[in-house]
Amino acid sequence: MKRLTLADCFDPDGERFGIPTYPWRCAPDDLATRRQLRIRGLRPGGQDIAAQTLRPRRRREPLTAYLYRVELARPVRPMTPGMWRAHAAMMRARRRCPECGRDAGYVIPPTLGMCVTCAYPEEQRAA
Repeated sequence: MKRLTLADCFDPDGERFGIPTYPWRCAPDDLATRRQLRIRGLRPGGQDIAAQTLRPRRRREPLTAYLYRVELARPVRPMTPGMWRAHAAMMRARRRCPECGRDAGYVIPPTLGMCVTCAYPEEQRAA
């Protein structure tokens, strides 16, 4: 695998990668990633990927971020009462311990699969 340099990432015509490609943080202002659109209160809105930005890394594939046209982006849809209820139910399920059935008051770590009290009972007795 040939190591990708920053100069290799500059392909505004899309001849090498198939779509216009820019080095990391060097894309034109009229293009933005999903996160950058979200900060502005926008979403891609079904548009196709307009370009990409690449960040070379040593010994691994480059990081890729897809870019969308800001002028074609649409406003973010507001949360409806039903969506808020579904979100609350999802968070409640993530806080409930499957071992003791109590609401832990925090999201149960997936690495433990149960609340800290159930995962480390001997340490809780000592405290």
